[in-house]
Amino acid sequence: MHKWVVSLGLMVAVAACGREAGYEVDSGTFGNSTLNNTQMQNGERNFAQTLADRFAREVPNQINFAFDSAALDDTARQTLLKQANFIRQFPEVKFRVYGHTDAVGSASYNKRLGLRRAQAVVAFFAAQGIERSRLEALASFGETRPLVNTPDRDRRNRRTVTEVSGFVGRHPTVLDGKYAQIIYRDYVKSAEAPTKVTSTASSGGFNE
Repeated sequence: MHKWVVSLGLMVAVAACGREAGYEVDSGTFGNSTLNNTQMQNGERNFAQTLADRFAREVPNQINFAFDSAALDDTARQTLLKQANFIRQFPEVKFRVYGHTDAVGSASYNKRLGLRRAQAVVAFFAAQGIERSRLEALASFGETRPLVNTPDRDRRNRRTVTEVSGFVGRHPTVLDGKYAQIIYRDYVKSAEAPTKVTSTASSGGFNE
């Protein structure tokens, strides 16, 4: 009986403490959060890697395009707004946009098209107040990395993918024990109302 009372008391105490720091990386195994924090501090895991995993888990990281187009439709803009809201929370971090096409058209044309699609995304982020110095639209895989292996038109292959790429040079402090400070700022920011789309401008032209 005594052991049962002690165990119950421990459970209540733990519950009263709220979420453990680093809870967002807990996949259901007790101690994952503590392990993550330890790895962050001893250098076994870096902040960019943790944030990249979180971004891929919490935010849709890709949008799709109409055939022969780099124009952003309403669905794409709503997804990009979610990405932008996430990116704004972490001014220490840079993001890269990768452009893709389907297999219709020449390889050289599709390479340029993939880049234009990536540039359209970066332009949207800039319109939402994100510094261009934190954004890269220099990567285009064209038709070389399809999601669906087909020579025909396929919207799923006509896409951009946004990923964490590294740190902004003027914010090296995230490598020096400041992870908890950033997460705390993120926690406070999460209580604010999400930003609405402020611009519908997009790049178009003849694209695929």
